[in-house]
Amino acid sequence: MTTSQALPLDSQAKMFRHGLILGLFCLGFGLLLAITDEITLDNIAARAMEDKQNSLGQVLPDELHDNNPVTDTLELTSAEGRPVTIYRARKGGQVSGVAYEILGTGYAGEIKLMMGIDAEGKVLGVRVLAHKETPGLGDKIEVKKGPWIERFTGLSAGNPPLERWKVKKDGGDFDQFAGATITPRGVMAAIRGGLEFFAEHKSQLTKAD
Repeated sequence: MTTSQALPLDSQAKMFRHGLILGLFCLGFGLLLAITDEITLDNIAARAMEDKQNSLGQVLPDELHDNNPVTDTLELTSAEGRPVTIYRARKGGQVSGVAYEILGTGYAGEIKLMMGIDAEGKVLGVRVLAHKETPGLGDKIEVKKGPWIERFTGLSAGNPPLERWKVKKDGGDFDQFAGATITPRGVMAAIRGGLEFFAEHKSQLTKAD
């Protein structure tokens, strides 16, 4: 004799109702999670797009383009084999500047920066995206903490010569800030690498589609 045959009909009906209620509850909860997840993903994507636009806006001036560099991209590979997303600024269909992330190593680890360069190879700006440097010391690489990061704007691989894109302590042309050498040294190495990347890929970066 099976279990269902041994139970009275009213008990079977009660178990069925409970099972149905539990199933409907699980279904509703699952749908709620799916909807919430979809809304959250949209919000995260929108915030990421906004953050990217803000970062690019600091190294690709508005007057330089009539397109949206966030969505006008090109994928290349660095000398180290790292994928690099290129954000292109266009004016009248011609590439007027590009921006891409560069990486350096500071006192506390990786420093991620965004670098903008015009079609002739002149630096439009460099801004820090993320770092773990010491507050009050290494964080002076942030534009809101001091003007140090702004001194590269308007310079290029030939002004000064590429081999002099180092801090003065290493025989270069650029000051480190008081009490810290490793952090600015890491940023300088990243910028020098960014300039080398532009020189190597200039024809691809600046050609009109």
